[in-house]
Amino acid sequence: MSESLDLAALPADFTWGTATSAYQIEGAVTEDGRAPSIWDTFSHTPGKVAHDDHGDVACDHYHRWPEDIGLMKRLGADAYRMSVAWPRVMPAGDGPVNAAGLDFYDRLVDALLDAGITPNITLYHWDLPQALQDRGGWTVRDTAEHLADYASAVAGRLGDRVTRWATLNEPLCSGWIGHLEGRMAPGLTDLTAAVHASYHLLLAHGLATRAIRAAAPEARVGLVTNHSTVEAASSRPEDIAAAVRMDGHTNRWWLDPVYGRGFPADMRELYGVELPERSGDLDAIAAPLDWHGLNYYFPATVTDDPRGPVPYAREVRLPGVPRTGMDWQIDAGGLESLLLRLTDDYGVRELYVTENGSAFPDTVSPDGAVHDPARARYLEQHLSACVRAVRKGAPLAGYYAWSLLDNFEWAYGYDKRFGLVHVDYATQTRTVKTSGLRYAEIIRAHRESHA
Repeated sequence: MSESLDLAALPADFTWGTATSAYQIEGAVTEDGRAPSIWDTFSHTPGKVAHDDHGDVACDHYHRWPEDIGLMKRLGADAYRMSVAWPRVMPAGDGPVNAAGLDFYDRLVDALLDAGITPNITLYHWDLPQALQDRGGWTVRDTAEHLADYASAVAGRLGDRVTRWATLNEPLCSGWIGHLEGRMAPGLTDLTAAVHASYHLLLAHGLATRAIRAAAPEARVGLVTNHSTVEAASSRPEDIAAAVRMDGHTNRWWLDPVYGRGFPADMRELYGVELPERSGDLDAIAAPLDWHGLNYYFPATVTDDPRGPVPYAREVRLPGVPRTGMDWQIDAGGLESLLLRLTDDYGVRELYVTENGSAFPDTVSPDGAVHDPARARYLEQHLSACVRAVRKGAPLAGYYAWSLLDNFEWAYGYDKRFGLVHVDYATQTRTVKTSGLRYAEIIRAHRESHA
């Protein structure tokens, strides 16, 4: 056990979980009434995803979920962050509920609970029904209202057993990467569309929060956002200003409205796009949360880039720093900083690390094992950051490793492996990696420290 990993500093009831999302693992994209999502469309558009990979089969979790629950038990996880596929439950995006689709999640929730694993459900992890995209998607207000209807249906069915809910996962990726940068579904590169999408995503969060609580009074509702620490590449005033813009783009735009501060004035001016505001929207967006989920992977160091795209700040590659297989800088200190920022600046009272993990090129050794010491080291470093944040007052209540399984990694296809469990996509054979065994060891050690 690493000396810096003082597990006893974490609360005795600390949640140890793993995380996945529906489109990345389920497969079965045409079974039991499921309709296409924007990711089905995007991934089947030539050139959008590495090697033209898609999620048609993925990890075949739709059929292999009992085995995957067994893997969670082997790791010792007591919680599972999963998402529900909107196009499986409401294929048209609105209207009737598809009973067969909702039945799948009903069975999955019961099996998780029988295994002693608490389900933490995310309602929207990027798989918007294509039928809604055809009507404007997140650029139109109706989509926010449809998410609330969908949330009501799912919470109404599962809310007697599921108490922990997240409305959205990483709205930044849906808004900016999907509508401004074009690297994710729906693949747009339009600033006006992106700003309107960002607004409607946060409005959807607020409306869904109300809908969940109405359908399941015992529900504890949160939001999952992804953030990076942002630093200027130099002491030049231009670079310092660029860092402020990048922080606004990456962090404040998504947090300020949720915590009652409205959309940041400096960013509204920078974007120059009129928001589709209506009376009462900001109150809805700022509905009080029971918890907040932080997804953290890497920091950002930026320089001024006046000729580049919004926010006119370009990330700088620092020499000599360790990186993952995604070419992302490894900096566990960024996780500590963000946990403390959410605590001190935004007053979050219950925090979870809802995603944190690393991709490295894994292979199955002749002995049948998958040795991934770099991922195990990454895990230890970031859990040490969690311990430091707790000691400084962060109300951190749990950690969900990304990801339980190697899976469809969005535009990167199947090349990038984040799993604690290796998946051979040709045979669907699962193999717990060294990092998964290390995670199980850490979980056991924490429980023993509080025995």
